[in-house]
Amino acid sequence: MNLDKFFKPKSIAVIGASRDQNKIGHVILKNLIDAGFKGKIFPVNPKADEIINLKCYGSVLDVKEDIDLAIISVPAEVAVQVVKECGIKDITAIAMITAGFSEVGNEKAEKEILDLIKQYDIRLIGPNMLGLLDLYSNLDTIFLPRLRLTRPHPGGISFICQSGAVGSATLDLAAYQGYGFSKFISYGNALDLNECDFLEYLGNDPKTKVICMYIEGIKDGKRFMKVAKKVSQKKPIIAIKGGTTEEGKQAALSHTASLAGSFEIYKGAFKQTGIIYAQNLEELFDFARILDKSIKPKGDKIQIITNGGGYGILCADNISENNLKLAVMSTETRKFLQKKTSPISIIKNPIDLAGDADTKRYELALESCVKDNNIDIILAVILYQTPLITSDIVSVVSELNSLKKKPIIVVSTGGDFTELHKKNLEYRGIPCYTFPSNAVKSIKALCDYHL
Repeated sequence: MNLDKFFKPKSIAVIGASRDQNKIGHVILKNLIDAGFKGKIFPVNPKADEIINLKCYGSVLDVKEDIDLAIISVPAEVAVQVVKECGIKDITAIAMITAGFSEVGNEKAEKEILDLIKQYDIRLIGPNMLGLLDLYSNLDTIFLPRLRLTRPHPGGISFICQSGAVGSATLDLAAYQGYGFSKFISYGNALDLNECDFLEYLGNDPKTKVICMYIEGIKDGKRFMKVAKKVSQKKPIIAIKGGTTEEGKQAALSHTASLAGSFEIYKGAFKQTGIIYAQNLEELFDFARILDKSIKPKGDKIQIITNGGGYGILCADNISENNLKLAVMSTETRKFLQKKTSPISIIKNPIDLAGDADTKRYELALESCVKDNNIDIILAVILYQTPLITSDIVSVVSELNSLKKKPIIVVSTGGDFTELHKKNLEYRGIPCYTFPSNAVKSIKALCDYHL
């Protein structure tokens, strides 16, 4: 399904645009402008002549030019009439921010809107949605201010999210931690377009490398199974399910009017279709980062390199617990590192470079492991608290990673100084984790998908 009018529109009408900076309609309009949207923008509000230096229209029917996409943020009681006007205007794509429909028992209005979009051949996302984001076309229809919700930089992760709250919080965190996004889709009640349509579209989107999903309920199970199986063969799909308990199911029903269904059925469906199941949001984005940034490994043999012995032990434990393998480096590599590193360095697996390791020692170890065909994946523990590890380590790791010989994954635990260097590595395409367990679980997801 082609949804380009939603993500690459040439013109947008913001219906419900407002002069009041605290109103959703004003925020959406401002976000579009601030994002650098290159197309035409038509604010619609019968009580205003101009908003943010743009001519304002009383109705979409007053706009003489074609409109690709309508963003509707008017009260629910007038939304039906607005959709009808969009139909008359021949607008075929609507993103409906407006809430107050089936999630609060107002099924009558939803039915009227559904009848209208069928009559006028309109495709609709929502209602009760947060908005859409395309980091490559500079599209930003999210109704939360950019000052409060930082947008991620362009990248390979696309996120299909039924919940606006989950979506907004994770977008903000993703931006803070340096993850790159292609698209974000909040779809709310899924009156028309649903997760199947978005999976199909993202499956064919060249900017999307990894698809993440937060699901409360699925509208068409059979179609979902068919689409997900097809798409997962092209690129990874990672899903988290909301409403896994009875209490959660009831909350989902009142949130987006979704019937959550049996959690075990969902888990079975995920397994059959090749979807990677994430137990929580942390796992969702842990897995997404490594699948987005890392190349396909040749095998599951992992070499640990560390400048802190205890962290090497924890990594080894986690590798065993996740049924992965510790690599056995070649005799040549072992002899070379024994000769070129410190007498107190332990050249096994883990390679313990010791607390006095400098950046050069670390570089020798990394280079040697990249060249060693006995090693498939490198897990590098970099503890920035030691005095001889300099900021140059960022360039060392990124240059070796750019060779694309094998995945390099970094673990670093610490405060501000550590976080600064982790973000620099993330921006350069290296997945970085705070704890060994998160890193190794993510490596497991990488191996399970590719191998």
